[in-house]
This record gives sequence, structure tokens and C-alpha cells, in this order.
Amino acid sequence: MKAPQSTASAPPPVRRRASGRPATPSVVQLSIWSGATAVLALWWSNTSSVVGPADWLTGAGRITGLLAGYACAVLLLLMARIPFLDHRIGTDRLARWHALGGRCTISLIIAHTLLIIWGYSLTSHTDPIHQTTTLVLHYPDLLQGTVGLLLFVATAVLSARAARRRMSYETWHYLHFATYVAVFLAFGHQLSDGADFVGDLPARIAWYSLFLGVAALVAWYRFAVPIRRGFRHRLRVTAIHQEAPDVVSVHLSGRHLEELGAEPGQFFRWRFLTRGLWWAANPYSLSAPPHSRHLRITVKTAGGHSSALSRLIPGTRVWAEGPYGSLTADRVSASRVLLVAGGVGITPLRALFETLPGRLTLIYRARRPHDLALRGELDRIAADRGAVVHYILDDEPSVTARWLSVAGLSSLVPDLASHDVYLCGPEGMTRAAITALRQVGVPAWRIHHESFAF
Repeated sequence: MKAPQSTASAPPPVRRRASGRPATPSVVQLSIWSGATAVLALWWSNTSSVVGPADWLTGAGRITGLLAGYACAVLLLLMARIPFLDHRIGTDRLARWHALGGRCTISLIIAHTLLIIWGYSLTSHTDPIHQTTTLVLHYPDLLQGTVGLLLFVATAVLSARAARRRMSYETWHYLHFATYVAVFLAFGHQLSDGADFVGDLPARIAWYSLFLGVAALVAWYRFAVPIRRGFRHRLRVTAIHQEAPDVVSVHLSGRHLEELGAEPGQFFRWRFLTRGLWWAANPYSLSAPPHSRHLRITVKTAGGHSSALSRLIPGTRVWAEGPYGSLTADRVSASRVLLVAGGVGITPLRALFETLPGRLTLIYRARRPHDLALRGELDRIAADRGAVVHYILDDEPSVTARWLSVAGLSSLVPDLASHDVYLCGPEGMTRAAITALRQVGVPAWRIHHESFAF
């Protein structure tokens, strides 16, 4: 454990944000629920009465279908990589909302399918199997709606945690694009067969406006902007530097990089235009403050993509999508800040350690001394800023458990409850740290972390 301290230079002034929880997530959630309420109002306005079991079942099927269609638009919007949402809410939180919304959407789609079949079966006095055949083969666009249903279910299965563990990030990412096809097919079926849209021109216009607006945002931010920036900034690899036995830094140069608006703590999705890597855009954090002419990322060589980065040749062209993430100085509200890093989670926190305002303490956990990537830089920054660094080395989980306890954190960082805390590291370490920090008395809105797990 090491704690270099110095008073060589004063820390930057604190840019204090208004105290309290960030309002943007609550406002966005309220907007989403307000939209769902409007969808229910659409059903209500087009339903004169509900009589008998068949009407109740069909009505429930219409409601779940409308909500499922609306949820599809919301899911696409959450993952459109809109800078305002991404920077104010955070990429990982948006991903969690997307995952939760995806499970709800699949449930609504399945419920819609079963309720409609059951309700129509009662109305026509046929069995569900015969009714299913009639609907799929004889109703307009219902065959494509069925294909959309199967694609949604397949995507849900592939997104389950057990399935994700068995495939690479790149494979999962591209298979997930099937949802675009599924939404397109479901959209056509809904307008052709939905009782709330057939003959209701204002409802059709509103539905078209919703989906075309979301499609435009997805096309712009996920496709057009990265391509435009790739030609504008002309990023290239300039050098590869070994930081630890399985950690490398990739140095990049380019033009007009200040236009990217990147901040310490953020990440890009990097596409290296070389054989075997050009088709994948993987997320890696900036490990140094961004500069108008050069950027740096530091990567742990854990998988096929990250391992290949150590073999990159200087001059390789790079396209960068971003910046993304909300783990930035904008979250600071206190004059004292604690940063907690585990393993390669040091990369965004190293950039923040150099640039965050206030009095800083860094806790950096690794297994062995030679796993402490960027240690020389951290020591220099600590000496220049008068900051404190604690290096925690452990080969056993019990060591981590001790320093991540209430007593362990309190002994390392006095008056911890008055700090802002930035976290980045393995999922288990992050969960344990959050639990201990909350027990110490750190408010939840002062604990800032992002996960890069897919």
C-alpha cells in the first residue's frame, strides 16, 4: 500500500453542481410512462364497449399489442446513442433500461399473440390451432408479423445471460440487429391489422411520426455520424505501448479531435480498419485526457479483439464512435472525491485523476505488483496534485473483502460520507464497494459508476 502526498500544486477549482439527484433520468422515465398512458388512451377512444369474455380477451390483446409496439420504439430510442441521453443518464443505465424494457416487450408480444388467438377463437367458435392458421394465412401482413415474433423471441434467447457467456461481444452485437427487422415487420402488421389504426387517420399519422422519428435518430447517430467523423478526423494508430503483462496502450493521432467534445472518463467504440478487426466496434475508455491531436486508450488483452490490438501496426486507420458515457467531472458536487479502480478499470479513472477538481484519493486494486498498469503516471499525478493513492494487492478474495468493508474503506478514506465516489472495475468488486459506501453513509447519487459488460 502506498500513499504519496505532496503540495506541489493546488488542485483545480471545484465546479459544483446543484446538490441532489440528477433530474434527467426521472424526466425521461416520466416521459416514457406518459407515452404509455397516451397509448392506452388510444385504445380507450376506439373502444365503445366491452361485452363478454371474447371482448375482454380481444381488448386485452389490443392493449398489449399497442403497448408492445410503443415499447419497441422506446427500446430503439434508448439505444440510438443520442448524446444528450447518453451523457446525462449514462450508457450503462440506458442499457439496463433497454434490457428491462426488452423483457417487458417480449412478454407483451407473447401475451398479445395468445390473447388475440384466444379471443378470436371464442368469437368464431373454433379451436385455437385452427384460429391461429386462419389468422396467419388469411389476415393481411400477419405472416410477416409472425416472423417478427419469432425474431423477437430468438433475440430474447440470445440476450439471456447464459447465452451471452457463450459468444463474443461482436457476435452478440450483430445478431442483435435482427431486432430492427423484427420491429419493421411488426410495424407493418400493426398498421394493417390493428383495430386502433384501421380507419383512424390521426392515430396512423401519430404512429408513423413516432417510428419514423426514432428511425431517423438511429440512422443519424448510429450510422451517419460515425461515418462522417471517420472521414473528418482521420484517426490512425501511432504507437503501441506495453503497460503490464496483459495490458497495452494504443496511441492515436488525428485532425480536429477537439470537435469530438470528449471528456476524461468517457469512452468510444473503436473500429480498427485492418484485417480481422474492421467489422467490430468495441468500447474502450480514454486513459488520458483528450487532446486536439492525439488520444490514448489502454486495453486488457482478454479476448480475441483486445488481444489483436497489441499487434496493430502504426498507421492503421481507425473510426471512433462517440464519445459516450457520463462518468465525467460534471457529476462532481463535493470538494473531495474518491476514485476506486479494479484491474483495467483504472483506464477512465486515470484520466479523471489528472483532471477532476477538488481533493482526490485513488484506491487501485490489482492482484500483483506488475498488474498495476499506469502506476508511474499515477504516482506523478498524485505528487503534482497533492493527491493520495492507495494500491491494494491481493491474490485471494478475502483481501478484497477486507478493504471493501465499512471498516476498511473508512480507515483508508476518513470522512468518506462527504465524498463523491467514482467506481470502475469488475462487477463483483463494484457491487461490494457500493454496498460498503452506502453503509458508510455516501448518498446513492454521489456514487458514480458505469459498467462495460454486455
